[in-house]
Amino acid sequence: MDFLKDIVKEIGDDYTQLASDISDDQQFIDTGSLVFNGLVSGSIFGGVSNNKITAIAGESSTGKTFFALAVAKNFLDNNPDAYTLYFDTESSITRALLESRGIDTKRFVVINVVTIEEFRTKALKAIDKYLQMPIDERRPCMFVLDSLGMLSTEKEITDALNDKQVRDMTKSQLVKGAFRMLTLKLGQANVPLIVTNHTYDVIGAYVPTKEMGGGSGLKYAASTIIYLGKKKEKDGKEVIGNIIKAKTHKSRLSKENKQVEIRLYYDDRGLDRYYGLLELGERGGLWKNVAGRYEMDGKKVYAKQILKDPETYFTPEVLEKLDAIARTEFSYGESV
Repeated sequence: MDFLKDIVKEIGDDYTQLASDISDDQQFIDTGSLVFNGLVSGSIFGGVSNNKITAIAGESSTGKTFFALAVAKNFLDNNPDAYTLYFDTESSITRALLESRGIDTKRFVVINVVTIEEFRTKALKAIDKYLQMPIDERRPCMFVLDSLGMLSTEKEITDALNDKQVRDMTKSQLVKGAFRMLTLKLGQANVPLIVTNHTYDVIGAYVPTKEMGGGSGLKYAASTIIYLGKKKEKDGKEVIGNIIKAKTHKSRLSKENKQVEIRLYYDDRGLDRYYGLLELGERGGLWKNVAGRYEMDGKKVYAKQILKDPETYFTPEVLEKLDAIARTEFSYGESV
């Protein structure tokens, strides 16, 4: 044992420690949607990991940016001294957009990046600066990259300027290298990174299959990969948001190939906290759905009525029962 301690001391960095000293206190960041928390962590009281990479992938217009903003808003709302660094590759983030979603713009930094190399450099500089701060002075911080699919490379830009019609074969390697450098540092700093990315249909697949772009770098680095699909949510004739189908494509914290539906509003409400819990409780046998009404406490109530006043129906006791169902449905074991 003394030999092992001597090895740790000789190496002398923050990344080396005895396995018996590794903390098992896994912490999570509440996403704002209880059922989505269950999908990604195995508990409705969990969320995305606070020190790992989470990928949110989907086709165009599936709400990836709005989803990432909703998670960032909830993170800032729950942590009054926290801040978010948002790496924007699409030049889509404006102050008006952020304010319309209720995001505190004084604690939200927008960093425009064009190339993978630029993102890698700026992200590493930011995380190194964060790690240099005394631990007791570090405030909660979240990184967001929106989106990986829009990042170019310096070679690609140079070739375009020189009118060279060639494909940059180094792009996937650059992506892999960037996440390889970031993963350990994010883990050490307890900083989560949410990455949005595009999906495409795999041509020639035996069954309809979607694949995430950008090569294998993000697939290997991400602790969790969620695929999104959507349908419009209307109030009368007005479209007020999306009903998003979220499916675990990869997860180290919960079961894969599980799917839930969540509701994302276009305004400052963001993710609906309670949407999807009725279906979760029904699957777990907590209540029954009879002709569109749910039997709760001896009463038959329509879903719309419940979701208008959710705290009346989703009491702390009910939420504990729903969490037990979520653990059974989504978790391999105790994850929170």
